[in-house]
Amino acid sequence: MQNNIRVMVIDNHAVVRSGLAIFLMTCDNMELVGEAESGAQALERCPLIKPDVVLMDLVMPDMDGTTVIRQLREHCPDVQVIVSTSSKEQELAQSALQAGAIGCLQRDVTAAELASAIRAAAMGKPILAPEAAQALIQPARHPAENSGFDLTMRECEVLELMVEGLNNDQIAKRLGISPSTAKFHVSNVLSKLDAANRTEAAVIALQHKLVK
Repeated sequence: MQNNIRVMVIDNHAVVRSGLAIFLMTCDNMELVGEAESGAQALERCPLIKPDVVLMDLVMPDMDGTTVIRQLREHCPDVQVIVSTSSKEQELAQSALQAGAIGCLQRDVTAAELASAIRAAAMGKPILAPEAAQALIQPARHPAENSGFDLTMRECEVLELMVEGLNNDQIAKRLGISPSTAKFHVSNVLSKLDAANRTEAAVIALQHKLVK
């Protein structure tokens, strides 16, 4: 029998935590294994609880949400983080994804969409609301933005590490993301560069000055 997906909820609103707890009780293959109402509390409890997926609000009362994500990914590299945002928080969404969050959902997401997102995150698959995807792609482009390859800033970071000769696990460790997420980004880079392998991608990157 497949193990339940262990979920931790980080939110400073007790009503939100209670609502998510009730929601998780209705899902056959999920269980709530812990809660936190602040960033510091989350960083203290997560290594002990060792959840598979963390659901968190980006607005923390004591710490910047991006800082919480980055430290969670550093101390609990196997944990996948899904954040909730509003349409007015695109910059926060971008920062969260760059810090290592695997998913970004709108606060008005449906129960079915949330369940699907948790299952996808547990398998290492990114989940982005349309607004979050737009936020990640458009702002703060890397110098390679005008190259015609349309690489995101994260993909450019991955490409630079590929040129250095790092493998997926090493890229994941350097960027504070999971190996599966690193593999996802590497695959996207190869596809966008139309490269057959990592060596060819490195050659293209150097020829077109896509890396520093």
